[in-house]
Amino acid sequence: MPVLVIAEHDNASIKGATLHTVSAAIACGGEVHLLVAGHNAGAAAAAGARIAGVSRVLHADSPGLEHGLAENVAAQVLALQGSATGGYSHILFPATASGKNVAPRVAARLDVAQISDITQVLCADTFERPIYAGNALATVQSADRVKLITVRTTAFDAAAASGGSAGVDAVDAVADTGQSRFVSSEIARSERPELTAAKIIVSGGRGLGGKENFNAVITPLADKLGAALGASRAAVDAGYAPNDWQVGQTGKIVAPQLYVAVGISGAIQHLAGMKDSKVIVAINKDSEAPIFSVADYGLVADLFTAVPELVRAL
Repeated sequence: MPVLVIAEHDNASIKGATLHTVSAAIACGGEVHLLVAGHNAGAAAAAGARIAGVSRVLHADSPGLEHGLAENVAAQVLALQGSATGGYSHILFPATASGKNVAPRVAARLDVAQISDITQVLCADTFERPIYAGNALATVQSADRVKLITVRTTAFDAAAASGGSAGVDAVDAVADTGQSRFVSSEIARSERPELTAAKIIVSGGRGLGGKENFNAVITPLADKLGAALGASRAAVDAGYAPNDWQVGQTGKIVAPQLYVAVGISGAIQHLAGMKDSKVIVAINKDSEAPIFSVADYGLVADLFTAVPELVRAL
């Protein structure tokens, strides 16, 4: 039976999280189909067809799908699963805000258990996922007829965005459910890399003591490294940084090539979101801070002295 991946897109292009989810789908076995549900999303569907490993793109186009409202997207997935083109053995979503919003609705309607945040596919019905804030790994086997899965994208390599030659098939779009409506969005524009896709991230914590210090100390280092900016939950709660910079279990899960943690103690909640980074550098004046337990390089020093010196050296 084929495997269905729900694409994340902006109606013009496919988002990176989809490429990682396709890799997980390939590991599940079977043909990989990609659902692009949107409005005037022909460009996104064409981009999906070029992804290596995708054998078929299903393009559902309707004004009700333009903004990815969870109720409408869930209805579209259910329609595919119940139609002649459906009968999927696995349905996979990226474990992003959007995927986590839609997946439980589909699981409930299909009366199957959701397998959340998988980090490895052991076989078609057995998966590995982190529990206890990533301090343990659980092996989960599912006997459900449909495996409903969200994928921790940092755990899987991205499928190649080019090289595929899948066909694009238009499918009937579901009617707007009327259960929710799109009002507006405020999208933060930044010249920096997107946090979840950045190769280098510089994050600040409560040790910075204030928003002004955060900007004065962290921003120059990020500028030098061409890095994205992140923050601990404590720093976000204190108003030092915006919410979309939060790294951690209740924020964004990241795994860059280099993660620089400045003034971050290393609470379990934060470590769960970044400890898979390839190289971790920690700067903290507390030698007993938990962040040093996962750091590849640790500097016990006053950040207000050490970081400016590092910037000058760079």
